[in-house]
Amino acid sequence: MKTALLLVTSCLTAFTVHANASERYATRPPVVMSPDLSAPWVMQLRERPIGTSANIRDRVVLSDPPARGSSVHRREARRPARTEEAANPAVREVSFRRPAEPAAEAQPKKRSMDPKFLPQTVAYDGPQAPGTIVIDTSQRFLFLVEADGQARRYGVGVGKEGFGWNGTNNITRKAEWPDWRPPASMIEREKEKGKILPVHMEGGPANPLGARALYLGNTLYRIHGTNAPWTIGHAVSSGCIRMRNEDVTDLYERVKVGTKVVVM
Repeated sequence: MKTALLLVTSCLTAFTVHANASERYATRPPVVMSPDLSAPWVMQLRERPIGTSANIRDRVVLSDPPARGSSVHRREARRPARTEEAANPAVREVSFRRPAEPAAEAQPKKRSMDPKFLPQTVAYDGPQAPGTIVIDTSQRFLFLVEADGQARRYGVGVGKEGFGWNGTNNITRKAEWPDWRPPASMIEREKEKGKILPVHMEGGPANPLGARALYLGNTLYRIHGTNAPWTIGHAVSSGCIRMRNEDVTDLYERVKVGTKVVVM
C-alpha cells in the first residue's frame, strides 16, 4: 500500500514540474482589458499629471470603437460630447473671463455742439433797431436785437466756402415743420458727389429744414432748423442759416412776417 502511494505521488510531482516548465515557454493569450477604463483599479495605476484631464479616457485611444448596441456604446451615447476646448482647463479659464473693454480710440466719438453757441443774452451797441435780426456769418452768431442795449444771441451754421452771402432782407413767410424742395442746382451738385437728393421731402424730424423755417425775401435762403445740431457753429450749408430746432422755435415765436434781417 505504501509503495502504491509513493508511486502515485511521484507521478503527480513529475507531471506538475513538467506542466510548469511547459507553461513558462508557452505563448500566452493576449490580455483583454475591461472596456470600463474608469474603474477605480485603473485610476490607481498612476498619479494624474498636473494640468491633464482626470478621466483616463482622455489619455487612452481604443484601437476599435465599441460595437453599436454594446453596453459601452450606450454609455458613450449618453455622455455629452467633449470638445477639445471643454477638455482643456486652460481654455475653460479663459472662456469664463469677462471680455476686455474696447480700446478708447475704437469707441465712436459722440458729436456735440460747442456750448458757446447756446442761447444767451448779451450787450448790443450796434445801429440796428430792436426787433431786427442781425447775422454775423464770420462769428456764426444770430442776434435778435432787444431794447435797453441788449440782444438775444444764438449759435448758427452758415454757408460753406463759396456759398456765403450778405445783404438785407425781410421775413416773407413762416412755416412749422416745413417740407423741402431742393433746387435743381443742388440736386445736380450732390449727384456728382454720389448722393441722390429727393425732389420733395415732407416735413418731419428727418427733414434737413428741421422744426421751423423763416423765408427771406424772394430768395431761396431761409433761417431754419436742422436734423444735424452738431453742425451749429460751422460753415456747412448751401447758403441758408441753420439753427438748433429748440432755438429756431424760440426765435419763430419772437418775430413776425416783415421782420428785418441783416446778414453780414
